[in-house]
Amino acid sequence: MSTATQTVTEDLRRWIIAQAEAGCRPEDIVAAMTKSGWDEDVALDALENTLRDRLDQVARERASIPPPVPVPEPTVGGGHPVLDGGDREVRVLLKMQSPRVIVFGGLLSDEECDALVELAKPKLARSETVVNATGGSEVNAARTSEGMFFDRGAIGLVDRIERRIARLVNWPVENGEGIQVLHYSPGAEYKPHHDYFDPVHPGTATILQRGGQRVGTVVMYLNTPAAGGGTTFPDVGLEVAPIKGNAVFFSYDRAHTVTKTLHGGAPVIDGEKWVATKWLRERVFV
Repeated sequence: MSTATQTVTEDLRRWIIAQAEAGCRPEDIVAAMTKSGWDEDVALDALENTLRDRLDQVARERASIPPPVPVPEPTVGGGHPVLDGGDREVRVLLKMQSPRVIVFGGLLSDEECDALVELAKPKLARSETVVNATGGSEVNAARTSEGMFFDRGAIGLVDRIERRIARLVNWPVENGEGIQVLHYSPGAEYKPHHDYFDPVHPGTATILQRGGQRVGTVVMYLNTPAAGGGTTFPDVGLEVAPIKGNAVFFSYDRAHTVTKTLHGGAPVIDGEKWVATKWLRERVFV
């Protein structure tokens, strides 16, 4: 390869960063480049400039990370496998620190799951997502499900579930949004997204007036699909199986990707999926 035609491309820069982040020594990266035909001086300059730019980028990103805020936190210290939900004992099936994810076993009874589904069916409409520019909502191709909302405490069943969740995650009932029930048909999914409201969008200020940021999510599985439909966390390679009565809780202490709470609803492969979602806010939700 002639040095006159050796141009450092974005693909090469990405390769250098990947090698460095994987723990390769600088001299090994340069050796690999020279073995592939790169002039040593060009390789050294490419390595130095690429890594310097990467360090500058990381420094800028860290400087833009907002400070953490208090979040819901279940009392799971000491390795206790069963938690007191007030009116029901709930098992801890999985816990992860970063991101903060806890899978609850038996959060809901089969009867409660069936009742929520039957109450929701007559009120289903195409699910919507937040419009970042205005704070409103609209149908979005990324979310191919049907859904409806129960206002907080709307009926006895909803009130009982909300109080159980509040006790389990140590967060006030009044700081929660209403429960949303969603129905996914075969092939339906919700592509990976974050539940917090991104401050860079102009509509966020309007949304935050109703109770501040979202700081936690509880996804409750109301049935067990024949195949597919898990809750995925792509940043950490985790997938939670949708088992009837179980739930996955996760919190995010700032509106930033550093929380690693990117998540999605994997496509339903066979059968259907019913879930109920509860979002938790910083303050009283009105």
